[in-house]
Amino acid sequence: MDTPKVAKMAKVPGEVGKTAIQVVERMMNLLDALAKHEDACSLKILAEQTALHPSTAHRILNDMVACRLVERGDGGTYRLGLRLLELGNLVKARLSVREAAQAPMRTLHKITGETINLSVRQGDEIVYVDRAYSERSGMQVVRAIGGRAPLHLTSVGKLFLAGDDSTKVRAYATRTGLAGHTRNSITDLRKLENELAKVNQSGHASDDEELELGVSCLAAGILDDTGKLVAGLSLSAPTDRIQADWLKALQDTAMQISKGMGFTAK
Repeated sequence: MDTPKVAKMAKVPGEVGKTAIQVVERMMNLLDALAKHEDACSLKILAEQTALHPSTAHRILNDMVACRLVERGDGGTYRLGLRLLELGNLVKARLSVREAAQAPMRTLHKITGETINLSVRQGDEIVYVDRAYSERSGMQVVRAIGGRAPLHLTSVGKLFLAGDDSTKVRAYATRTGLAGHTRNSITDLRKLENELAKVNQSGHASDDEELELGVSCLAAGILDDTGKLVAGLSLSAPTDRIQADWLKALQDTAMQISKGMGFTAK
């Protein structure tokens, strides 16, 4: 399947003397106008919304129809074309949460001086897939990439459990027995359910020395373009160094990564 060649847009009849950039800008304005309408839209409305002469809008739309970026409907109306869906799916398939997170994670590490972890869920555990830290920053809590931990003992794991319904949470408790690692570990189903309710209410999660004594964590979720939780961003530090204002920076960073994954806040 041939990819539409933008350069051809500069040769639209009547656009002699216009640069390719000007024509592409008009094309994007037409796409934006079409995106605002759920139903097919008339040439008259599109021309009005883009401040284009109807004949100019008509010529550009015809080229976009030829490229399958736009489809022509009944009565001379237009709507977004399937080619955009194909291209969008390609972009989505190539998006990597790890790639989207690396630069924001490094920035957050510079702000806090603590280790920043990126984790995903695999079954009943979280897996650490990336981290940002500096060996010159003194003592830090560093999780090994590829390391695993139970969902109920970690801040990111609680984010994922909080997204499950009560039946799935109970099934998880039955499978794992809610085994603990420290005296602070949550090993009771009712306490876990109360903790998850707090996570859902606050939008973030924490681990108060539940996986390792002396170590606390804060976590915020990373969402994809559908709003699905696909990863968690966490800050791990000795408990006596945790600062309340880090939570806002952590949440802002998680949102930045989410937007990089195509998420749009409503």
